[in-house]
Amino acid sequence: MMIDTHTHLYLEDFDGDFNETVARAELAGVDTFVFPAIEKSTFEKMMSTHLRYPQKIFLAAGLHPVSVREETYKQELDFVENTIKNFPYVAVGEIGIDCYWTTENISLQIQAFERQIEIACTHNLPVIIHARNSFNEIFAILDKRSDLNLRGIFHAFSGNADDYEKIKSYGNFLFGLGGIITFKNSGMTAIVEKMQMNEIVLETDSPYLTPAPFRGKRNESANLVLIAKKIAEIKNMNIETVAEQTTLNAKKLFFDSENGKLNT
Repeated sequence: MMIDTHTHLYLEDFDGDFNETVARAELAGVDTFVFPAIEKSTFEKMMSTHLRYPQKIFLAAGLHPVSVREETYKQELDFVENTIKNFPYVAVGEIGIDCYWTTENISLQIQAFERQIEIACTHNLPVIIHARNSFNEIFAILDKRSDLNLRGIFHAFSGNADDYEKIKSYGNFLFGLGGIITFKNSGMTAIVEKMQMNEIVLETDSPYLTPAPFRGKRNESANLVLIAKKIAEIKNMNIETVAEQTTLNAKKLFFDSENGKLNT
């Protein structure tokens, strides 16, 4: 069985067939889901989906960098901090910096990212990092806060070999691999070849980043098996080994009771 470590099944894209989507995922071998937050407005929907499947769906709290707005981001961060006190979240995320959609609010994104890193460390939680066109900005922050002994996932990793080596040097981060690795021109095969299996977790980022051969259609967690198959192909191993090791990696990060989190 596999864990989809990053999926937004709570979004309205799945309102018409949420239960069926979960059932399809289970048939494909996906029995656990981590839902990263976007902003305060998604909280109720995330919680209601968790309550439908409390043993399968686990939640992260956070403010997505694209949702950082000058007029609301401080209240959003207060909400993240306060809600973590009252619910057993498994991570803070997704957080980070996004220089793809806009760089006009980069200073606010940096402030939001830094505060959420501190929140994660205060509550002994891993982080789920969104890094789109922003590795250098994120590395500058992580280098500055090396005292925090941060751990987590670089979500939807699509960096180059230098980015991979830099992240690996921090010692406590995993690489979230999703549909991007199935894209013909992604350049990810050579990077995945370098990765050790204990560095990898699986994710779909549903409803986004649909893997080949279904690009252009809505993504869903059942497609996680396509990611696992691609990794198995690149690493020349069977898919069972990929599923077993990536599940172990995700459980150790999110659910290891010795790290003060839930124990599945």
